[in-house]
Amino acid sequence: MELVAELSPPDVDRSLIAGEDKQMTDYSTAAVDKAAVMRGLTSTNRVLLGSEIYNRLLETLYDEAAALDERRFDDWVAMLAPDLIYTAPIRLTRTGPNRDRDIMRTMMHFDDDYNSILMRTGRLAKSAWAEDPPSRTRRFVTNVRVAECEAAGDYEVVSYLQLERSRGESWINETLTAERRDIWRLVDGVYKLSKREIICDQSTLSVANLAIFL
Repeated sequence: MELVAELSPPDVDRSLIAGEDKQMTDYSTAAVDKAAVMRGLTSTNRVLLGSEIYNRLLETLYDEAAALDERRFDDWVAMLAPDLIYTAPIRLTRTGPNRDRDIMRTMMHFDDDYNSILMRTGRLAKSAWAEDPPSRTRRFVTNVRVAECEAAGDYEVVSYLQLERSRGESWINETLTAERRDIWRLVDGVYKLSKREIICDQSTLSVANLAIFL
């Protein structure tokens, strides 16, 4: 008896031949679920570069970096909103169609609110074993983009951060780079940080610890 196998063309999805209703993966985005990627600005209502709002927020970021570099923790806390959410999710390395879904928000380097930040800065201001002697740091903030949020007075601010950290007598600096996705709120003429998500570029951090703020 002669058996004849009917072969479908190699570029044809067999589920389509069978008449199945199958949702195709959009490989052009390299992500099955676009909502899980969520990097950069989400608001389309951009604040123009060089405008008064943009310049004030940029100055605020510079002032924040200086306060942290100079260990003026009270000044930094004064820039935070009482409903602050401060997180840094774990970064993964993935391949294939999920390679852009590399942010794991169920595990965190930081998972803080206003009260826990107060406790941490209080320890650092006195004596924290991990920061005794304290690190010498320089924070470089660049690529700042700003957009208006739906809530009046709230602004979405995305920036790149490069942290250089010198510890003890070592001549080799620790370096960390990240994208920061912030919400800054205008309160009585002053901008307050109400939300920050820090997306580190490294899946395995090259710093000894995170007894510092980003």
